[in-house]
Amino acid sequence: MQTFTKVVLFTDRDGRAKFRSEEVPLAEGNPQSMLSQLFRCAGYQLRQSPVGFRSNFHCTPAPQWVFILAGEMQIGLQEGSPRVFRPGEHFYAADLLPPGASFDPKLHGHWSAQRGPHPLVTLFVKDPA
Repeated sequence: MQTFTKVVLFTDRDGRAKFRSEEVPLAEGNPQSMLSQLFRCAGYQLRQSPVGFRSNFHCTPAPQWVFILAGEMQIGLQEGSPRVFRPGEHFYAADLLPPGASFDPKLHGHWSAQRGPHPLVTLFVKDPA
């Protein structure tokens, strides 16, 4: 069976954001056009970030897909290994603040930044959770 690799940014048991990969089955459609099941969404937003943009550490407020449309996006984690996403790439942001926790910028979340010579354009697809 064909699959789609979903890159997930999540909060692990230790409260730190990490990346993992999950396989999404492509079990519908036909051999020329394999499809996943239909997923619901709560809406979408487009964002443009200028050259030089960088956020502080933060948690994702609610689960959402992030698709890179133009430019490059770098995601940094507390453990220090940044990852760069380029046009056509994605990740599913689900690094939520653990229930009952107060945000600690030395423990929780991730930072994001624009990289390269072009503005960053992203599409956020909100999960209805």
